[in-house]
Amino acid sequence: MLNLTGSQESFSKQLPKNIVSNVAYFSINIIIGLLLVPYFIDTLGVASYGLIPLATSMTNYINLVIQSFNYSISRYLTIDLQKKDYEKANITFNTALFGTFSIILLMIPIVFLISYYAPLFFSIPTDQRLDAILLFFGVISAFLVRMGGSNFGVTLFAYNRLDLQNIINLVNLIVQVGCIVILFSIVSPKLSYIGASYLIAAILAFLTTYIFSKKTAPYLNINPHYIRRSHLKKLSKTAGWITTDQIGTLLLFQLDLIIVNKLFGTVAGGEYSIVLTWNILIRAISGMLAGFLTPLIFTYYAKEMYDEIIVVSKNSVKFMGLTMALPIGVICGFSPLILSLWVGPEYVKLSPLMWILLIHLATNMSLLPLFPINVAYNKVRIPAIVTLILGIVNLLLAILLSSITELGYYGVAVAGAIVLTFRHFFFVPYYATKLLKVSKSTYLNSMITVLLSTVSVAGISNVVYNLIDVWSLESFLLCCGLICVIYVQVIWKICLNQSERRKIEMIIPSSFQGLCKYFVKT
Repeated sequence: MLNLTGSQESFSKQLPKNIVSNVAYFSINIIIGLLLVPYFIDTLGVASYGLIPLATSMTNYINLVIQSFNYSISRYLTIDLQKKDYEKANITFNTALFGTFSIILLMIPIVFLISYYAPLFFSIPTDQRLDAILLFFGVISAFLVRMGGSNFGVTLFAYNRLDLQNIINLVNLIVQVGCIVILFSIVSPKLSYIGASYLIAAILAFLTTYIFSKKTAPYLNINPHYIRRSHLKKLSKTAGWITTDQIGTLLLFQLDLIIVNKLFGTVAGGEYSIVLTWNILIRAISGMLAGFLTPLIFTYYAKEMYDEIIVVSKNSVKFMGLTMALPIGVICGFSPLILSLWVGPEYVKLSPLMWILLIHLATNMSLLPLFPINVAYNKVRIPAIVTLILGIVNLLLAILLSSITELGYYGVAVAGAIVLTFRHFFFVPYYATKLLKVSKSTYLNSMITVLLSTVSVAGISNVVYNLIDVWSLESFLLCCGLICVIYVQVIWKICLNQSERRKIEMIIPSSFQGLCKYFVKT
């Protein structure tokens, strides 16, 4: 029988399992996500397809309070469990659980209002309004179900069982897509069936989360006796500032599609959402990689291992940035070919938009490992205020550039790139170094290395695309393979020192270490 008790698995032993499970889940997620876009365009049309990411983006607004509350719970519960203070852990768990369920109950009327009035707010054809209402209702309701289960998922996070979280996510994804394909094939392609599929998948994922949580932390019990108002106040204070930060983050990341839909219509929104798929994908992968570190940083903080936080954050910024530089550079350099093979030659015109939405992400997303430091030290007020201000600036700049210039909806993408880069270059690393009490230039060299790597890969990929007759999927994959081999060799031998190489070797699963060593030496 599988032993799921977190105390019997060290973080170092668990890390390779987390990596393998994350790679497996995100590989499947990427494949399904990329295949679904042309599938939806063929079955529903580009205008209707544009409503799907619009509906899913609405969940981010409802997510503000709940996700912030859960992030606050993660901090306190991880500290309680790592100190083996199970009495206090039960107080944290139950106070948070019943608090979250109360928030969800209050949000149910909001779900109905958002769903009902969505056709009036967005540009939705009259004959699709009922389906659009059911789409929004299903997607948002599914989100609330998953958020209800996230309190149980916090125990998996606290014990670094990200592999189990990925199994839950995989259940949700497979059921979701399976239901969509079955309903589209047996009945007919409708937006409402997508909403129903999301809700069915969320319910099954909730049950899976509960089962894994009970096996991982059997000493955490649902009992109102453990609810403490004083504890709720402490959780809410941290969550309040995280909510403010989340509002700013939404203004940075989630408003672009709404602005495009309102200013330029559903067709433009559909075109923008095609390219935005890659932006969301890159950010999701970056979040996955950064997610490895959050429980580790919380644990180091709980055990007062502050020097380890400095070392792991510095290495993580460099490793993650260099990892993301390769796919981002290749996607940008080969963007005309990718768009042509993926959704059709008529969308090659969106290649410049691909560059604008992606090229800055490697450097900006490389700093994601620094964000858990703010929460661990419970210093989230200033970052929240800065993020909110920059989010408002992004909103105003996006409307300004797309309205008074000839950029059209490209102006929305330009505004996001400018504001996000400003935030990540000038504030995020500075604030982290202030909390850690290290030099302000601690992360600067890594950021510059990542930037140069991204631009180099993108430039080389574009030169290869223009000079060599790359027109088929096979030739594209061959070119990508060659670029990947060269890139890994250069990064391993030039950009990484001996200490950094050893750290990478330590987190590679033992079954792959021999192959990796052969690969970097060839």
